[in-house]
Amino acid sequence: MTFDELDLDEPLLQALRENHFHKPTPVQAAAIPEMLEGRDVLAGAATGTGKTAAFVLPALQYLLDHPSPAYQTKARILMLAPTRELAFQIHKVVKELGVHCDITSNIITGGFDLAKQKTHLTRPADIIVATPGRLIGMVGEDAIDLSDIEMLIIDEADRMLDMGQGPDVAAIMDTFAGDFQGACFSATLSGSGVERFANEILDEPAVIQVDAPNQQSSQVQQVVYYADDKTHKNALLLAILKDESCVSALIFCNKKERAIELSDWLQTQEISSSALHGDLDQAKRLDVATRFKQGRIKVLVASDVAARGLDILNITHVINYDLPFRGDVYIHRIGRTGRAQAVGIAINLVEAHDYRHLQRIEFHLQTKIPVAKIKGLEPKVNPKKAAETKKKPHKKKIAAKAKRLGKAPSKPKKK
Repeated sequence: MTFDELDLDEPLLQALRENHFHKPTPVQAAAIPEMLEGRDVLAGAATGTGKTAAFVLPALQYLLDHPSPAYQTKARILMLAPTRELAFQIHKVVKELGVHCDITSNIITGGFDLAKQKTHLTRPADIIVATPGRLIGMVGEDAIDLSDIEMLIIDEADRMLDMGQGPDVAAIMDTFAGDFQGACFSATLSGSGVERFANEILDEPAVIQVDAPNQQSSQVQQVVYYADDKTHKNALLLAILKDESCVSALIFCNKKERAIELSDWLQTQEISSSALHGDLDQAKRLDVATRFKQGRIKVLVASDVAARGLDILNITHVINYDLPFRGDVYIHRIGRTGRAQAVGIAINLVEAHDYRHLQRIEFHLQTKIPVAKIKGLEPKVNPKKAAETKKKPHKKKIAAKAKRLGKAPSKPKKK
């Protein structure tokens, strides 16, 4: 299938050619025709599958098919994203694909001066891209009127629910005056509350699942390296980052403090790096993300929250310095590499205390992740055996503890 077969107008086809969109991805081929037919859509598609264009293109085509009258001043299409970074990425795609269309857009997110955003809203816009929290605040101050919304699109619905934004979405929908076409995109559909959430928004939607909910991208090569301790783990990390195949790396830590500490340490090892975390203001976050995207820094160390909304095509390696606790989070992480038909590498550094998390992830994936070794840095300890070995407390220690508590140690009952 080609984009020419999707019944898109020439201004959109021209923009697609200019932005090097050669043929529709599976989610685009499935979702665009349904949305162009006016159907609601519930789509499960991971990051990097082209889902943003899958809803931006039919939204732009809708406005081309139904031009705004001269007196129209209110927004007609609303696109919601859980984070400001993702909202900016969506708005960027709207601008790129709508460059040859007489269509206006605006963005409303937190992290920026409220008065300036209110000033921008005085200019008419066909499309609004927003985060729920800032938008509902604007609605409460009568800074924006959403009564003419004809299409509502929600991206990363699973993340939105995880962040507790469901009530804000419901409050926003209450301001719509009439019927609307809806679309809900999510990395996962089952087990995340998304289907129940979608049932409250969508009317008999076309359900699209590009991959099974637990399926990782075939473009991503996954590997596990066992580490004896933190020192060994850091040595493995350095060897990986200094390999010529590693052009750019996104490293995940479970805590922002660890991300900052690791980034600082990498700089002492002459690795250009920066930490992306929630304490950075919006301008600094954008600056860090931009420098990473432009290749001015090789390594970005981030937490899951801070990395939400990052959309960078040329990441060669995703490294889990800390394993996530959930399989769906793991899939989100490794989906940052292996994009746009490129092969990516997902590396997991696993100590003994991480092994249970690794098992949980492999159960979610329904596959075993291969284990590799780096010459000269082979592990001395097998994490699997170490995790399974449970040392029983020594009798003397039990007695000593009981004495401190003023109790006699209990004796095993005779059977």
